[in-house]
Amino acid sequence: MRQTFGETRSAFAAKHALISHDSHEQVTLPHWPGCALVHLITPALGAEFTFFLVRAAEDTEIAAPAAGVERFVLQREGQVTVTIRGEDAARLSEEGYAFLPAGCDHVLGLAHGAAALVLERHYRPLDGAALPVPVVSAIPEVAVQPLKGDERLMLQKLLPDAPGFDMEINVMDFAPGAGLPYVETHFMEHGLMLLDGGGVYRLEDAWYPVAAGDAIWMGPFCPQWFGAIGRGNARYLIYKNWNRDPLG
Repeated sequence: MRQTFGETRSAFAAKHALISHDSHEQVTLPHWPGCALVHLITPALGAEFTFFLVRAAEDTEIAAPAAGVERFVLQREGQVTVTIRGEDAARLSEEGYAFLPAGCDHVLGLAHGAAALVLERHYRPLDGAALPVPVVSAIPEVAVQPLKGDERLMLQKLLPDAPGFDMEINVMDFAPGAGLPYVETHFMEHGLMLLDGGGVYRLEDAWYPVAAGDAIWMGPFCPQWFGAIGRGNARYLIYKNWNRDPLG
């Protein structure tokens, strides 16, 4: 978008936010040496997680996050590796990803020019459940299934459906003209990055045009719906807190 008079598609409300790439602001942080970061979603919005873009200005290595914090990393560009203590380095292929549970001693390597999408949150353990294990895979390797029988709307679940996991990260792929089957409202929150294509997203009582590169935060009980528009498919990655009673 041409910003002649301060225009932007970014928008903020009580229970949602749309963050368009035309309003990204880069920062640096001591624990991400050699990187420029764009924080898309943080607790300052009301979220219980952080969701941010990372681009390496030089070859660099990033340590594991603070105690009790789990990390998800999606390769976006260039060479990204994950080295878990006691194991060989694993290079993330195109759209490769790694889930690194809280307490997993690891190093994230980014070559000069590499880019990644990162989500971090405090883990909520569940009494009697085994702790989650690391997952290293790639979106193209994950099984695809229709959502609620709709062959125009395909779902990929990137993390295991096991009691120890307290979050779900999925990829949704919409054929042109396809949309969610109903307006959702629920106690979980979402973080979303549109990977390809575009469409219209309803958030609370507003309808927004969205395109690849846009990020969205949906707070608890935010009415939400998406419909794909255009000649090609629309595809997004979406996070939600999962597998835990809302009473805590």
